[in-house]
Amino acid sequence: MMGNTPQGGIENIVADTALSIQDLTVRFHLKRGILTAVDHISFDIARGETFGLVGESGSGKTVTARAIMRLLPTPPAEIASGRVVLDDQSVYDLSSEELRAIRGRKIAMVFQEPMSALNPVFTVGAQMTDVLRTNLKMSRAEARERAVELLQLVGIPSAGSRLGSYVHEFSGGMRQRVMLAMALSCNPGFLIADEPTTALDVTIQATILELIDSMIHRLGMSLLFITHNLGVVAHSCDRIGVMYASHLVETGTTRAIFANPQHPYTVGLLESIPRLADQKRYLTPIPGTVCNMLEPPQGCKFHPRCPHAMDVCREQAPPLREVAPGHLAACHLHAMATV
Repeated sequence: MMGNTPQGGIENIVADTALSIQDLTVRFHLKRGILTAVDHISFDIARGETFGLVGESGSGKTVTARAIMRLLPTPPAEIASGRVVLDDQSVYDLSSEELRAIRGRKIAMVFQEPMSALNPVFTVGAQMTDVLRTNLKMSRAEARERAVELLQLVGIPSAGSRLGSYVHEFSGGMRQRVMLAMALSCNPGFLIADEPTTALDVTIQATILELIDSMIHRLGMSLLFITHNLGVVAHSCDRIGVMYASHLVETGTTRAIFANPQHPYTVGLLESIPRLADQKRYLTPIPGTVCNMLEPPQGCKFHPRCPHAMDVCREQAPPLREVAPGHLAACHLHAMATV
């Protein structure tokens, strides 16, 4: 069920914007109450840009990704407000048939856990060729040839013979490569990668990140990269959005976020990153835990954990304000500084 959409629309979107999210709110109607998982967030991703969406588990990152793809179960999920525009098409205005036509071909997603995203009872080859034959109307022979090319592209050895393997016969890193190959199979212009390296060890994680980065640049795609780790996006993202407890609290270029973070939560995330060059430095954890989203605190949701909390933080939720060109933060400290 859709709520009211914000004023404006497709005609106001900049021409080189690949994806535009406008005032998106997602709620879940649960037995214990209504949980707002995404609360009035807005951001754009340009063509060819890599945008990192970071934050702790439960901040709303994956719900945002699934809302873009319209993969949320309704009910209990509800798109209470907002608009998602992909290549001048309003995703929420598409019929089920039109939506199936753009999934895979215009936009694709690499899921966090391949074992739950891939079907364990079919071979990898059967799943890949089915996607190609359905979306690109290839013959069986053409689809098999293309599947082999894709597995070779993502670095799976003996690609031809591995088409007959099942998911459980691949290692974690190889399963993630298969997921990436399937996502790239129909040459989409936009890719969502939802924490694709979380379950992998550090060495394999670095390999997968390099592979995704090379594929994006080679194919000229736009990327929404979702992770809980700011360090992961440091060298691969053009811009970063930081989410906390359903809110977007800071956005800016990667250079600006790392050099001059403007929200206390972003500062806390950066202070939590280990640095080999400074082994004597102790990590500074963010105190407390993420708030109960069924009973969130009034005002700024971060104020119970914030070292700079003021009375206004406990009463009013701060809006995103521009603190520097292209750099926005939702914090009352900036309002106080301009008074």
